[in-house]
Amino acid sequence: MSGVVVPVDRVELTGGLLSGWQRRNREATIPHSIGELRKAGNLDNLRRLADPSVGAYRGRYPFLDTDLYKTLEGLAYEIGRNDVPAGAREFFDEVVGLLEQAQAEDGYLNSYFQDPDQPKQPWSDLGWGHELYNLGHLIQAAVAANRRLGDGRLLAIATRFADLVVRKFGKDGEEVVDGHPEVEMALVELYRETGIADYLTQAQLFVDRRGQGKLKHTIFPAEYFQDNMPFRELPSVTGHAVRMAYLAAGAADVHLETGDATLLAALERLWDDMVATKLYLTGGLGTRHSDEAIGDRYELPSERAYAETCAAIATMQWAWRMFLATGKASYLDVYETVLYNAYAVGLSAEGTAFFYDNPLQRRPDHEQRSGAESGGEALRRSWFGCPCCPPNIVRWMSELQDHVAAHTADTLYLGVYADAHVSKDAFAVSVRTDYPWDGEIVVTVDKAPDEQRAIALRVPAWATGAQVDGVDTEPGWAVVRRRFVAGDTIRLTLPMAPRVHGSHPYLDATRGAIAVARGPLVYCIEQQDVDAKVDDLLVAPGVVGAASARPEAIAGVEAVVLDATAGVAAAPAYELYPVVSELQAATAVREVPVTFVPYFLWGNRQALAMRVWLRAAN
Repeated sequence: MSGVVVPVDRVELTGGLLSGWQRRNREATIPHSIGELRKAGNLDNLRRLADPSVGAYRGRYPFLDTDLYKTLEGLAYEIGRNDVPAGAREFFDEVVGLLEQAQAEDGYLNSYFQDPDQPKQPWSDLGWGHELYNLGHLIQAAVAANRRLGDGRLLAIATRFADLVVRKFGKDGEEVVDGHPEVEMALVELYRETGIADYLTQAQLFVDRRGQGKLKHTIFPAEYFQDNMPFRELPSVTGHAVRMAYLAAGAADVHLETGDATLLAALERLWDDMVATKLYLTGGLGTRHSDEAIGDRYELPSERAYAETCAAIATMQWAWRMFLATGKASYLDVYETVLYNAYAVGLSAEGTAFFYDNPLQRRPDHEQRSGAESGGEALRRSWFGCPCCPPNIVRWMSELQDHVAAHTADTLYLGVYADAHVSKDAFAVSVRTDYPWDGEIVVTVDKAPDEQRAIALRVPAWATGAQVDGVDTEPGWAVVRRRFVAGDTIRLTLPMAPRVHGSHPYLDATRGAIAVARGPLVYCIEQQDVDAKVDDLLVAPGVVGAASARPEAIAGVEAVVLDATAGVAAAPAYELYPVVSELQAATAVREVPVTFVPYFLWGNRQALAMRVWLRAAN
């Protein structure tokens, strides 16, 4: 790997919020998801390939096998921790057996296209068939099972399918790409696991072929598929948000293994433009419901934010790879923002209901359901007709510890803070913190070699006034270098005062509004926490800065909320053609107490109005 830093693979989350999320994943989300997958017919779709009497293919989409693969990937981690969720081992073995039985002689595997009643033939619709996307998720599950369980059954299935792809679409094969990037990341990981260079070459080919007219576009234009021009020439992130971020993460993986500087230059440019102009305050990506796509620069409406949960995961995958490639802390700043906001909000407090899209505002009369489903729950839902997000949450939650620390030959980088044990060869530390609720992080050296080493602590960009052992430090990496001995401690103190974010003047949807954050958490106001319409609230930046933080349980989750006051404006009368001279700034007619709650916890109580961006008081 040609990256600046390398992930530490021996990290255990031992307490705090992230460990609690993983426990909830094991105890609630995984058993729930297994039940929903059985109920939805995902297993029967494989089963009927050998026994058509099982019934017709169930579901609308050709990528439903991936919901099994993503779940298997998460299960490989949990089973490997010997803290097995109810029914997980049996489900894992059952699905693997069905896949072994269903795989075609040449290695092809897809329950939709192999279905005897399906008129479409394999590889006949690369734009929408998702066959290589399916392979990507299969590979990722297979690598996880091989690494975490020493179970090579899925790897044997995945390599047979990958070998077919190399024969059919390799250097001497058909010059095609898939309509939904994802396989690029997976093929690089398969190369890392097996050492077979053909897989890395194939990933590189898929990145290089995009934008060369190799894909037939239907329904949506080339931009939707990131196929309007070569990847290195894209001026900005574009098209379907999940596709875009998966493609970028795959390109980053190719760079990490090949050292291709042209790819890194394009990735840095695209990333910087995205963060500056197309990423929500919460880290959400994607503004358009019609094509689940990224909009124009500064096109970031709050109530119509799409910000799909899968796009949050894809953005974190891209961010982590950019950190590995460059060592820059700024990529982990964005990773953390996405983790605690755009990703975390996708799952309910009890772990059994999901948001597909994640708006930053809910109006009091809002009726559209998450994921464009009809009827049913007004907020998070137990499952979807297109259920890509729930199993994606499952696998990513199981892998949180893989994105905490990295190292070079002599430096241990602690990039995401949680109670954890981190070990690399003869150097091991324990981290103790109540982050993100509290800004105190204590690192204790458990063992150290008899030579000088360094510990690098990420200081987020928002943490002005941070200190390491009482000494002021700037955002970026705070590096402590010495000959450590067991028992040494380092204390990082991050300021956790509430802060106010203003909206960019080009952003019409929230121009003149403010938002509130504390640490890495974005906050919001829900209607049930204020005795006035949230749309009428006028919030002064100075009042927010003086807000008091206090602990409160929200839907069973121990959190920190912020108490402040806000003005209430008189409800304006709407006129289609108001006279310019009559337009006046709103003034408060009274004041009310308000409580800001973490955005990721909104929607766990009642289906009422919510706002992240609030009208600023004069």
